[in-house]
Amino acid sequence: MALQDDIKEGVTEIFRDQWSVRDGTVVPQPDSVRLNNDAVRLEGTVLYADLSESTRLVDKEPPEFAAEIYKAYLRTAARIIATEGGEITAYDGDRIMAVFIGKAKNTTAVRCGLKINWARQHIINPALKAQYSTKTYQLKQTVGIDTSTLFIARTGIRGANDLVWVGRAANHAAKLSGLSADSPTWISEAVYDGMHESAKFTDGKSMWQERRWTQMDDARVYCSTWVWPV
Repeated sequence: MALQDDIKEGVTEIFRDQWSVRDGTVVPQPDSVRLNNDAVRLEGTVLYADLSESTRLVDKEPPEFAAEIYKAYLRTAARIIATEGGEITAYDGDRIMAVFIGKAKNTTAVRCGLKINWARQHIINPALKAQYSTKTYQLKQTVGIDTSTLFIARTGIRGANDLVWVGRAANHAAKLSGLSADSPTWISEAVYDGMHESAKFTDGKSMWQERRWTQMDDARVYCSTWVWPV
């Protein structure tokens, strides 16, 4: 079959076939979702942790140094996500995506974001300075978090496929992680309203500042410079 005919047949099949959708209680693995129009519906909170200014990093620094920054940041974020019960669903260049489920999903995701910020300040950058005392580079990062119903399907071709996460939380968390690293943790209004008071206040002081997300129809979001010790 010619490539053009094969592509046409595949696209037609996708648009024609009915969906088989089931509610999930755990984060699905790729082999638990079929390649045809099969999907899992899940209530989840999505966290994206994104290394800031990575383009400048790879343009200005030797590849070995840039790779060490990538590895240190992504390993740190992954370890914290795992200890907070999050499920890592993707590594995408200089960022990592994780999903949290359960009754405390918003609180654990937010605590995770604040812990990543603590580790950046108190572990990664001090270790970086100790090893490379003459360099001025300091790691900056942003975590974005949102919560919603997620529609999880499997996409690609046989032998080269993965899960695709469709839903507001996946899209908005990724975009929130692209906001200013001056406030390293950004969360949606839905996350803020759904998390425990312990993740909102410390000694009676709010850890969050309300902002309007101008790129998203002035949606109400919250940002924080606070940390949560690991």
